[in-house]
Amino acid sequence: MTRSMTAFARESSTGAFGQLTWELRSVNHRFLEPHLRLPDDLRGLETPVRERLAARLGRGKVDCTLRFAPSADDAGVLKVNRRLLEQLLVAADQIATRLGEPATPHVIDLLRWPGLLEEPAQDTDVIAAAALALLEQALDSLIAAREREGERLRALLLARCEKLAAEVDAVRARMPDVLTAVRARIRERLAEVKAELDPARLEQEMALIAQRLDVDEEMDRLKVHIAEVQKSLAGDVPVGRRLDFLMQELNREANTLSSKSADAETTHAAVEMKVLIEQMREQVQNLE
Repeated sequence: MTRSMTAFARESSTGAFGQLTWELRSVNHRFLEPHLRLPDDLRGLETPVRERLAARLGRGKVDCTLRFAPSADDAGVLKVNRRLLEQLLVAADQIATRLGEPATPHVIDLLRWPGLLEEPAQDTDVIAAAALALLEQALDSLIAAREREGERLRALLLARCEKLAAEVDAVRARMPDVLTAVRARIRERLAEVKAELDPARLEQEMALIAQRLDVDEEMDRLKVHIAEVQKSLAGDVPVGRRLDFLMQELNREANTLSSKSADAETTHAAVEMKVLIEQMREQVQNLE
């Protein structure tokens, strides 16, 4: 299955502890580069999250954001540390007795005492386990999105492979006519200057010119590379790096064909090939 590196996924789940939401966004990159945004209380998830990303994704820059909203029962609820309150009141009475004055501690002053008000403790282990389970669901969605986009790119690449192969076949079919036209032009020029050449020497020169203009090897290599692209797209392994290399090879052969061109139609075909290859190269950059 061909996968793109560009995709987005969001998954949420609700439990007694509250609501968890993962957002995963990936774009193309040479390697796997995760960027994590986790709540402070769940910073301990960084290592297992990275391990899960590495196990399921090959390449791409991946932004991973986890949001946690506590349940309404716990959110904003503060508890009084009764033991500390009793200690503060006893201390106030002792000081008041010592001074001979009544102990009248102000409520606001007591509330400001560090540790008197406590937030309810949360079971972070339960929340962390739920977050990791939800991450797997989010990764399922992200991978499915990458596969859908990858299939779309695969279809575009195969269509361009067919067009590229058609250009190669057209150039190959024209080559005999091109060589014949080149021979005719040379003979015409010789006739214009009334040059006398030994027929054997003339044929030798013609053979050398034909050899310089011969693009059979380039045509063969282009067809081989096209077939390799099609074979790679039919496989089940990540092909982005391999296809990137093949695009370089295709472009090299198209450039050589252009440099050897002896007529306008062959030059035009070489340009069309390079345009198709560049379009393919841009699409390949997004494949895992």
